[in-house]
Amino acid sequence: MPQLNPNPWFFIMLTSWITLSLIIQPKLLTFVSMNPPSSKTPTTPNTTPWTWPWT
Repeated sequence: MPQLNPNPWFFIMLTSWITLSLIIQPKLLTFVSMNPPSSKTPTTPNTTPWTWPWT
């Protein structure tokens, strides 16, 4: 049963993780967030309860 032989699959997995860690991840981390978090305190909206006409 060839699927139990870990030699080719382990190499493929290791190569893909190294590629992700060393090449793709640093490129993705250089992007600036388009919506940076603000230092404002969140305000709670003033809500009024809905009056249902049938109750």
